[in-house]
Amino acid sequence: MASGDFCSPGEGMEILQQVCSKQLPPCNLSEKDLLQNPHFSKLLLSLAQHVDESGLSLTLAKEQAQAWKEVRLHKTTWLRSEILQRVIQELLVDYYVKTQDTNLTSEDKKDFVWMRARLPLEVEEQLKKKCFTLLCYHDPNSDSDSETLKAAKVWKLAEILVGEKQQCQDAKSQQQEQMVLLEKKSATYSQVLLRCLALLQRLLQEHRLKTQSELDRINAQYLEIKCSAMILKLRMEELKILSDTYTTEKVEVHRLIRDRLEGAICLQEQDMEKSRQVLSTYEVLGEEFDRLVKEYTQLKQATENKRWALQEFNKACR
Repeated sequence: MASGDFCSPGEGMEILQQVCSKQLPPCNLSEKDLLQNPHFSKLLLSLAQHVDESGLSLTLAKEQAQAWKEVRLHKTTWLRSEILQRVIQELLVDYYVKTQDTNLTSEDKKDFVWMRARLPLEVEEQLKKKCFTLLCYHDPNSDSDSETLKAAKVWKLAEILVGEKQQCQDAKSQQQEQMVLLEKKSATYSQVLLRCLALLQRLLQEHRLKTQSELDRINAQYLEIKCSAMILKLRMEELKILSDTYTTEKVEVHRLIRDRLEGAICLQEQDMEKSRQVLSTYEVLGEEFDRLVKEYTQLKQATENKRWALQEFNKACR
């Protein structure tokens, strides 16, 4: 791969995404992060040429594969020996139990030559039973098959088990890949959710600021209407009290008194006007003028008292 193709927006970016998802530890690197850091992207692609999907270098991966091959060979050899040993132990235990339960002579119990000759056949028979047991456990429908068919199935059982094991490993690898993708998507969804929450909070604040003035205006209008209604209610209560206090006869009497007071005020004002004219005529006089001034003052004071009484009476009649 040429160095100029490391961060191409097409195939290079796709390969880089695969490197980040498979050959490197799980990391939340988006396409935007990789494009903003081209030198880091080149480093990742260069590193991917020297490691396998497990993260090991190619040399160590080859050595590890050879080591695992040798381990499997040794394990197979050990398992063969272990199986033969356990089968032989089981046969010896069964033989010992039979010798204790039956009436055999001491010579029969010391006949190891016969037992040695029978041992391979017994081991073969025991192994065949165990293989058939394993086959029936793997495929319960094989329990009713003949021994020939069972032997044919046992011959292919190892291959079938290897295939199933490989399927399990592939499924496990896919599960790990899905887990990595799930972690990345979870991180992405969390970031998107945080951005959505921030946007929602900003929208709520802007909407509240826009509607606050309108809400204040409506509240002020409501309070104004409520205050006017309270004033009207107080006025109605006042009128109700006045109507309960003063009857029609009392209102008529008050009207007569008011008419008389108004007539007296009118006459008093006429007298005051005459006095004012006389006062202007005798303004040049000395002591006589002072006497007229006092008389005028008394008349004016009497007029104001009567006007005050009339105003109070009008208030009481409302």
